[in-house]
Amino acid sequence: MNLSWTLSRYFARQFLVTVLITFGIVLCLIYMISLVELMRRAANNPNIPFDVLASMALLELPTIGADTLPFAVLFGGMASFLRLTRNQELVVARAAGISAWQFLAPALSVAFAIGIFLVTVYNPVASTMSARYSQLEAKFLRGQTSLLAVSSNGLWLRQADPNGQSVVHALRISERGLRLEDVIILLYSRGDRFIGRIDAQGASLESGYWDIKDAWVTMADDQPRYFERYRQPTTLTITQVQESFADPDTISFWDLPHFIEMAEDAGFSALRYRLHLYDILSTPFLLCTMVLVGAIFSLRASRLGGLVQLVLGGVFAGFLLYFLSDLSLALGTTGVMPPFLAAWAPAIVAALLGLTVLFHLEDG
Repeated sequence: MNLSWTLSRYFARQFLVTVLITFGIVLCLIYMISLVELMRRAANNPNIPFDVLASMALLELPTIGADTLPFAVLFGGMASFLRLTRNQELVVARAAGISAWQFLAPALSVAFAIGIFLVTVYNPVASTMSARYSQLEAKFLRGQTSLLAVSSNGLWLRQADPNGQSVVHALRISERGLRLEDVIILLYSRGDRFIGRIDAQGASLESGYWDIKDAWVTMADDQPRYFERYRQPTTLTITQVQESFADPDTISFWDLPHFIEMAEDAGFSALRYRLHLYDILSTPFLLCTMVLVGAIFSLRASRLGGLVQLVLGGVFAGFLLYFLSDLSLALGTTGVMPPFLAAWAPAIVAALLGLTVLFHLEDG
């Protein structure tokens, strides 16, 4: 028996509403927890206004929410299937000859559509908000005074030094940020007044200073001077340079391919950005996998009883998949696994296991 369009829309609507309600509840909990955590971190700095902390928690919400969406799909799907079973709707549908694959198709379609929306629309908005959150966090909670950015015309780095501020521009970098090539350093006083510039072929980051070779130093009130070796003070360390590099969550899905290309051209390793891109692309498939996992335990609950134990089994399976995904991404970040395999392997393995169990339950 073919599943009618009306019944398909009904199953899809039931699944979508349950998932959205679950996701909304999760977002509310996340917001409250994030706000409390930000208040704890700001406890030693009473000058930070509460409205800033509240806005920071709101800006961070979409990024964390995207990580919890698979659980919302899992729990929402299980709740939807169990409710349809308790109302005898699935029982009647199966008695009419509708197979599990037919009434799962609407849920899988909705989950895939949610995944596409998350990748194409939700992610760009979340990355913009995450970038703003990172700026506020650096300003109010971390007190960072340096900022690094990579663009199509090279690398830009703003740093603090004992005399004020300086802006460093380099066309390329090497040795993971330890050495810059084709360098221009713009010097500013503490009042942000331009006082001079340094032009050089290269500069190496040492402890407390940039070691610049073949430098031309031009001060605002003096003639250009040549130095075979010149030291420009800095408070930066190599760790700070690497950590100030843009977080993958702050870059839109649409901008990631171009950013990866620019980062590699500048000399940075783009491994974690490539891994993040593949992880985003796997989202629709992961959400469909969560529907299959939820269906396994929901169908077993309707056939075998033991509702509480089977629901707990579904929750455990979901968290196990989350743990394996984190482990796989960690292995990908360290280079042990290829980025594509690290991002896609957990979802593919879980989907194959889910299909195997469903085939067994449905067809024996």
